[in-house]
Amino acid sequence: MTGADVLLLALGAVAVGAGVLVVTTKHLVRAGLYLVVCLGALAGDFLVLSAELVAWVQVLIYVGAVVVLLLFAVMLTRAPIGASDDLDRPGWPAALIGGGAGLGLTVLLVDAYRWSTVTLPPAGTAERLGEQIFQSWVLPFEVLSVLLLSALVGAIVLSRPDIGRAGPPGDGRAGRAGPPGDGRAADLVDSEPGGRR
Repeated sequence: MTGADVLLLALGAVAVGAGVLVVTTKHLVRAGLYLVVCLGALAGDFLVLSAELVAWVQVLIYVGAVVVLLLFAVMLTRAPIGASDDLDRPGWPAALIGGGAGLGLTVLLVDAYRWSTVTLPPAGTAERLGEQIFQSWVLPFEVLSVLLLSALVGAIVLSRPDIGRAGPPGDGRAGRAGPPGDGRAADLVDSEPGGRR
């Protein structure tokens, strides 16, 4: 085992540990910072594998833009910074789905390349990377884009407030105005101070 192998394993362990902390912490800002550590360790793995272009794209786009945008969104929307009970949900469904998907992809990869020798192209330019992605790996690339889109839709659904939930008395949500003629709009006007029909 060479020094590059040891460094690759160490950075992989840091990435996996930081990823586990991202999904298990109750602090939203800490989750974003752990995500920075995870993505930075992945960029280090790419550097060890001599894929400098992918490593710097990882740093510039994900660490430098996506995570910073996430942290700015948390600060600008005045989301709770400390521990939140909303983030304390059981993690076994996500672990089951993620572990099953990872195991299935591993089985497919091992089965596909079991009897063939893979010659890796020399690492380097963006032209070589584009040729590999859009010729040999175009189907996994598109499947990954659909997976990311479904994750985005799931995040939007999970972050939506419950539509029909009435708030505590006096917060203005208990008498939600409905369509004309259903009687709830008049209740809302009566509940306001100085309301008139």
